[in-house]
Amino acid sequence: MQSTFLKSPIIKDNWQFTTLVDILQHHANSQPQKRAYLFLEKGEREKGELSYQELWEKASLIASSLQNYPGERALLLYPSGLEFITAFFGCLLAGVIAVPVYPPRHNQKLSRLLSIVNDAEATFALTTESLLSNYQAHWTEEPALAQLSWLATDSAFPIARQEQLPQITPDTLAFMQYTSGSTGKPKGVMVSHRNLIDNEKAIAQAFNHNENTIHVNWLPLFHDMGLIGNILQSFYLGTSCIIMSPLAFLQKPIRWLQAIDRYRATISGGPNFAYDFCVEKIKPEQLENLDLSSWDVAFNGSEPLRAKTIEQFSAKFAPCGFRQRAFYPCYGMAEATLFITGGQKNAEPMIKSFEASALQQNRAVENQVSDSDSRLLVGCGQPWLEHRVVIANPKTLTRCREGEVGEIWVSGQSVAQGYWQRHDDTFQASLKDTGEGPFLRTGDLGFLWKEELFITGRLKEVIIIRGQNHYPQDLEFTVQQSHPALKKNGGAAFTIESDSTETLIIVQEVERNYLKNLDSDEVIRLINKAVTAQHGLDINTTVLVRSGTVPKTSSGKIQRRTCRQNFLNGEVKSSII
Repeated sequence: MQSTFLKSPIIKDNWQFTTLVDILQHHANSQPQKRAYLFLEKGEREKGELSYQELWEKASLIASSLQNYPGERALLLYPSGLEFITAFFGCLLAGVIAVPVYPPRHNQKLSRLLSIVNDAEATFALTTESLLSNYQAHWTEEPALAQLSWLATDSAFPIARQEQLPQITPDTLAFMQYTSGSTGKPKGVMVSHRNLIDNEKAIAQAFNHNENTIHVNWLPLFHDMGLIGNILQSFYLGTSCIIMSPLAFLQKPIRWLQAIDRYRATISGGPNFAYDFCVEKIKPEQLENLDLSSWDVAFNGSEPLRAKTIEQFSAKFAPCGFRQRAFYPCYGMAEATLFITGGQKNAEPMIKSFEASALQQNRAVENQVSDSDSRLLVGCGQPWLEHRVVIANPKTLTRCREGEVGEIWVSGQSVAQGYWQRHDDTFQASLKDTGEGPFLRTGDLGFLWKEELFITGRLKEVIIIRGQNHYPQDLEFTVQQSHPALKKNGGAAFTIESDSTETLIIVQEVERNYLKNLDSDEVIRLINKAVTAQHGLDINTTVLVRSGTVPKTSSGKIQRRTCRQNFLNGEVKSSII
């Protein structure tokens, strides 16, 4: 792929660096007073910022206290904010392997955190003074947490005499990104400086960034899209990133768009649900004086992309200067650092209609007529730099033809080093018919159509009934469109074995404001009708539950396998009556 962004002297210089430490030192020397990060309290009030010089100084101070722990794993338990950023870079300077983790509330289950602590074999944790006091009051009975050494990086702490910090190389592990756990237990993806530099370079080229790029980020910093796609991308560019907490966005989604307007941001984005949320929650009167004309990359990834979302968001915010061609559908995953494919900047999103019946047979056949057999898919672009994407038959491990649905395999320097303390062939796959490899097996299903990648689902979650493939996210979407009481991104479709056959189960959340007068029998009738009409399937059991009941990962992905197990254990019952 060709790009014109190399005209930027700042970005062109960055291509010579091989570690994030080199880039940090460069920015601190070449543009010390430039704003690197600004935090907005409640998404509105400016509360704290970091220049590149301040980032270097604070990270160096933290690194001094960690200088005796190179190669050790450190939990990073922070809310979204500047403290997380300085701690992350402090770990980089000290050669400590950072493990970003969502900081659970004191009344929240600790199963995910404990799983990560044990898997990473972490010896210490970094956090804030306020969170530390809260944790010490509630976690003393958890042996795995009690034995950790704790350090609050936002308070005064003793600094050891600074020795020479370890030499950081491109192959030094920078951090471990734990997977969401949507299809199993979280696994620690080992990400090196080489992986990060390569992926940031690919993002910069694909998005055609320059020295005037400005990010606005509300995504959680412990998640790869928030950390790598925003915090580290703006750092790589040497530009500025405006930060707010995920809660600030969820409470009032207009804050996200107002920040884009206020700071004339050029890039911001999130999962598909974020755009739906804005369409649903932002009122017409809030659009007055809102100017989104600076927003030229609205990336959309991390969960199934919906053509309807693109159309509705574009239509609602067009009067505010938003252009549909700013939408940037993309595909990525932690195992490939983050970014895998994306299209050309300012090109209209590729939305194509395919025959649903053919997709059930693992074939992509373009449908020229909009009818009940149509399935609209949004293309996710192509790989950049020297990255490769091939589609492989997951059973024969041979390469699929164009238009044939198979597993997405990826190669390139962005592919991470593997899973911590695990030995499997996920990162070392080879095509049996050509011998090409190694490839990363993503576990995602899709196909190539005129060099564009289309995603159809997850290999482990495909529902097979009477020999036909059905994707759970399609069934869930149909369910949620059947009645306004049904919560978007709040349902799980899965199968259980009954009388030696696979039968379909739907667990679906209901919006709170519909609970009082809901006719549940009528809602279930409409769900059955819609699923039968759209997919030719009969539902064995539909369970309507209150909002917040369907299990999700910390990044908001539906945990269908967990929901299925809960159902089999008798733990999923209607909670709306």
